[in-house]
Amino acid sequence: MKNKVSKIGVLTSGGDAPGMNAAIRAVVRTGIYYGLDVFGIVRGYSGMIENDIFKMESKSVANIIQRGGTILKTARCKEFFEPAGRKKAYDNLKKLGIDGLVVIGGDGSFRGAQKFSTEFDIPCIGLPGTIDKDMAGTDFTIGFDTAVNTAISAIDKIRDTADAHDRLFIIEVMGRDSGYIALHSGIGTGAENILIPEHKTDIHEVIARLQEKEKRKKLVNLLVVAEGDEFGGANEVAKAIKQQMPNADIKVCILGHIQRGGAPSSLDRVIASRLGYAAVECLIKGERSNTMIGIVNNHLHYTPLDQAVKATQTIDPEWLKIVKILAS
Repeated sequence: MKNKVSKIGVLTSGGDAPGMNAAIRAVVRTGIYYGLDVFGIVRGYSGMIENDIFKMESKSVANIIQRGGTILKTARCKEFFEPAGRKKAYDNLKKLGIDGLVVIGGDGSFRGAQKFSTEFDIPCIGLPGTIDKDMAGTDFTIGFDTAVNTAISAIDKIRDTADAHDRLFIIEVMGRDSGYIALHSGIGTGAENILIPEHKTDIHEVIARLQEKEKRKKLVNLLVVAEGDEFGGANEVAKAIKQQMPNADIKVCILGHIQRGGAPSSLDRVIASRLGYAAVECLIKGERSNTMIGIVNNHLHYTPLDQAVKATQTIDPEWLKIVKILAS
């Protein structure tokens, strides 16, 4: 795997995230700068298996840095997790002479890359592209900052109508296994409470705090709930609160997939560009093959893929203490 690469492929896999296009652009233009042939693989591992692969030029990535989504499309591919599917994908890459891969995606994407790289002679570099920020080995993931800003913008608007009507709004944000979007958007909008999968929800405590605020005539309250919270999401939280506070004017708002779309923030564009450049550098040098590249303390950080797929990002309990203090 330490032989010099000459042709590299780039793909996006799993859920889309704002900034993926900026990463694709960086990979393509850095590769061309170093004299490599760069191939785009459409629809992730599905496109690799179906040979939906095309050569990219510098103009292929013109005017995409500001676009959300991914020009290479994305998909989840069960066939790739079978040996026969990976062998078919490998054969397609070898026919084109592709000898290095950049995989932009999340945990599932990296599991596929890790399996593929251990079976065949093609090094893989993973770039963390997920709005959930649930990858260990990096302070940020591509798309997280944009998703949080989208949620904050929506919650700010909801607060206006909550204030006009003295309502309790329960807002559900994305995060099936990770509460980072809920945590950051909740703190950023002054939410009274934030419910996340990483912390056991004590619904009785949540209701007690709301009742105490009701006694103080604080009638405008926002609760931010990650969709994967163990209590069951915003609708279930609303039902439980209504049972104990029947006079409360409660509204539920589920933000959903608007958090995935939209133009990437400045931070996501810069992070994605930096990581895309670093991925090509890694493949050229051959020193850190089969690695996820992240950013820790504003420096590039390298985590072997087999470790990246096992480790998970944890939330410091102090964050929840901050929420409680600032919302009092």
